Amino acid sequence: MSARPRKEFGQHFLHDPAVIARIMSAIAPCAADRMIEIGGGRGALTRPLLAVLDHLEIIELDRALIADLAALGTHPAHCTVHQGNALKFDFGSLARAPQSLRIVGNLPYNISTPLLFHLLEQHAAIKDMHFMLQREVVRRMVARPGNKEYGRLTVTLAAWTEIERLFDVGPGAFTPAPRVWSTFVRIRPRREARFPIADQRRFATVVAHVFSMRRKTLARSLRGLLGREEIAAAGVDPNARPETLEPAVLARLAALCAPPTAERENASAQQ
Repeated sequence: MSARPRKEFGQHFLHDPAVIARIMSAIAPCAADRMIEIGGGRGALTRPLLAVLDHLEIIELDRALIADLAALGTHPAHCTVHQGNALKFDFGSLARAPQSLRIVGNLPYNISTPLLFHLLEQHAAIKDMHFMLQREVVRRMVARPGNKEYGRLTVTLAAWTEIERLFDVGPGAFTPAPRVWSTFVRIRPRREARFPIADQRRFATVVAHVFSMRRKTLARSLRGLLGREEIAAAGVDPNARPETLEPAVLARLAALCAPPTAERENASAQQ
């Protein structure tokens, strides 16, 4: 394929054979896997995946790439290309059973974080995910409390996934070369949350809310949801900042909050 990278889609096409081989080794696909590739691009991963898989689902936003990607299959049923935005795609509709989907992709940097949140909403259908991401995003994913990179993404992933950083990839492995390094990562959704979560939507909304005001104390960021005395009664310092608390502590505080109003929930979702 010779399609030119499109800046508006955040395209950086992978081309390094050694990196591609390393990725395939990490994914270790089997013929019967229910695999979905996000962003087939020029087919750098599509080709070796199709060499193993009985069938591959591909989600590609760029219409200019659709026909060439579909042609990579050895027969019409070998691959299915869905033209559309992965941020709006119903991944669960392709699942044969709970935790049956394997999702892979060299993700555009400009959608990686919202896409991770979108996929987490459908985690019950997913077995594992292997993604090429901006290295800074992966650092945020695995950050510890008290670190400036610790935030909403960290806490949400900590509740529902196991994350393994596999290896870093330099800019030269892509066309055009990005200005930053990338990291290839494995994400495995959990069947049950790592710690008690009374209400998933309330937890997500409260976490988004407090990290939208991450420099403020809990007493200020939770004003109207929990009082200082209620925070202290939960064994948490009301003067602590959200970025210093373990995910399980934030879940405990969220469980004490009143159910969020639709107005607050919508505002937090936009953070």
